[in-house]
Amino acid sequence: MSETIEQRRKRAKEIKKHGTIRKAVEAGSLEQFQDISLSEAVVLGLLNQGVKTFIGIFGHGMTDVGEVLRIYEEENAVRTVNVRNEVEASHAASMLRWKYGQVSAVFTSIGPGAMQAAAGSLVPLANGLGIYYLMGDETSHSEGPNMQQIPRREQEIFLRVLSTFGPAYSVHTPEAVFTALKRGDTAVNGKSKHTPFYMLLPMNIQPRIMKKCNLLELPEKSAESKVMSTDQNLFCAAAEAICNSLRITVKAGGGAADVPAEVLEEFLELADAVYVQGPQVPGVYPYSKKRNMGVGGSKGSICGNFAMDECDLLIAVGTRGVCQWDSSGTAFKKAKQIININCEYDDLGQYNRSIRIQGDAEEVLRKLIGLLKQMEPKTSDPLWLKECMEKRSEWEAYKQRRYENPVLADEKWGKRILTEPAAIKKAVDFADAHGCIKIFDAGDVQANGFQIVTDEKPGQTITDTGSSYMGFAVSSMLAFALAGGKDYPMAFTGDGSFMMNPQILIDAVQYGLRGMIVLFDNRRMGAITSLQNAQYDVEFRTDDTVAVDYVQLAEAIKGVKGFYGGESLEELGRAMEQAYGYEGLSLIHIPVCFSRDELAGLGSFGDWNVGNWCERVQKLKHEIGF
Repeated sequence: MSETIEQRRKRAKEIKKHGTIRKAVEAGSLEQFQDISLSEAVVLGLLNQGVKTFIGIFGHGMTDVGEVLRIYEEENAVRTVNVRNEVEASHAASMLRWKYGQVSAVFTSIGPGAMQAAAGSLVPLANGLGIYYLMGDETSHSEGPNMQQIPRREQEIFLRVLSTFGPAYSVHTPEAVFTALKRGDTAVNGKSKHTPFYMLLPMNIQPRIMKKCNLLELPEKSAESKVMSTDQNLFCAAAEAICNSLRITVKAGGGAADVPAEVLEEFLELADAVYVQGPQVPGVYPYSKKRNMGVGGSKGSICGNFAMDECDLLIAVGTRGVCQWDSSGTAFKKAKQIININCEYDDLGQYNRSIRIQGDAEEVLRKLIGLLKQMEPKTSDPLWLKECMEKRSEWEAYKQRRYENPVLADEKWGKRILTEPAAIKKAVDFADAHGCIKIFDAGDVQANGFQIVTDEKPGQTITDTGSSYMGFAVSSMLAFALAGGKDYPMAFTGDGSFMMNPQILIDAVQYGLRGMIVLFDNRRMGAITSLQNAQYDVEFRTDDTVAVDYVQLAEAIKGVKGFYGGESLEELGRAMEQAYGYEGLSLIHIPVCFSRDELAGLGSFGDWNVGNWCERVQKLKHEIGF
């Protein structure tokens, strides 16, 4: 056994020194053919692709992989991060990829742990983030039901479940690891739209030794493939549609996140178009630009939804067409045609009467810019930009009225306290003034947040609107500590979302996170209460009667500092200054008003196919016919 450990140490040292297996072999530091276990092949193979961070929870289904990670970590080749919940592990891995481009691996045992991680993987699935998931699995001998397997006497049920989520592979024999890592690399690194990859490791196969394993068969990380259509007719048709349209709106989704602002600016000017964003990409095009109409959709803005409703040509860039993004298909009431730009062909098929250009958003826009420059200057409706800018002024005044009335009486709290829009605005302004990264949790905080945010550059706000996962913001903060504390995160969360995943209070201390949780407490699921009131004029089982002292809860964890946010903007400002000055994780508890008073929220300006609205919205969608 000691000989095996020393051989593992040597392999760990050499790949750390040389970067890849191939370089180590070519340098004569590693022999090409060696005896190696499946568990080590997985760790070594992932290192060969640049995966150095492993986040998760060990259990009986992952002990052998854990032993390999122990030795590799002792040689400083990897970092193993043990957390307190597999969902938290997934969220931290998602943020590492989202913010820093780092691919990591989430590890779990068999059974409930794997299912928790799978639930957390909805975030990277919805947002196009490549992450490895290593999951223990039942033994291949099927000697009887394994503890924690899905209790049915059938083969590979976990594989069937996870294959429904995305690409998955069961390493049924040790030599299958090469194919598993190739397919994983394609999913996590190579595709234009990244995705998680689920690797199942049967417990009895993990320690199996491959004799004279060819280390050079372990694949390296591949370069991302950028898709680009070569059909010139599509580009010409799109350019002609732009020139023949009078009122054009460009709507950007997550696939446009990397498009430079200057490219968007030039395209918008040539097309004489206005810009509307999905909630995932604030700052890609600066909010201060006159053509920026802010967010649009079911929970959009006055100006954003006007630009969508009134355009005669929509140019959709990098979007899946999620229900809230386009108001369940009802947003483009007057559009005659759509130009749809996307790397994923399935997403291109979202709309009828569309010119579908498959390709990288930036490259497609640059090519269209070139074509538009060669054509005669287009004729536009001279009132289009003017009307949109008037609607934007209306929207700014609408928001300002709420900011200027920051305190309302709250029946449950029995006193006058801050409204959620006013409190979020104060916290957003603080974050922007101090260069903090804003992360929004699901629910009312998220919905109000993306209406309030006015970013001037990308990457300052991160919000999971793809899966709307409650607890994502606070759990994902861990990634900032794992990335070395390069940025200061502020998690904007509600009381409901926070209690879904409060483990960060402990893990923040363990891993030295410096950041701030801003907890807006309306003692209910505010987004759903509002929806119930709007649809049925009555709330049902979405509030609670339990008062929680979140300051005391936070300070129960030695190393976390709690602050009370107060009942005025001045008090909140002082609390944020104190919290920001703390060298660790701080939490600010802010009671916020829930009321039917219109000044208590920012409202909704788009349709949505839910509840008793369904019949009307579906009818409208089919009348529009996109």
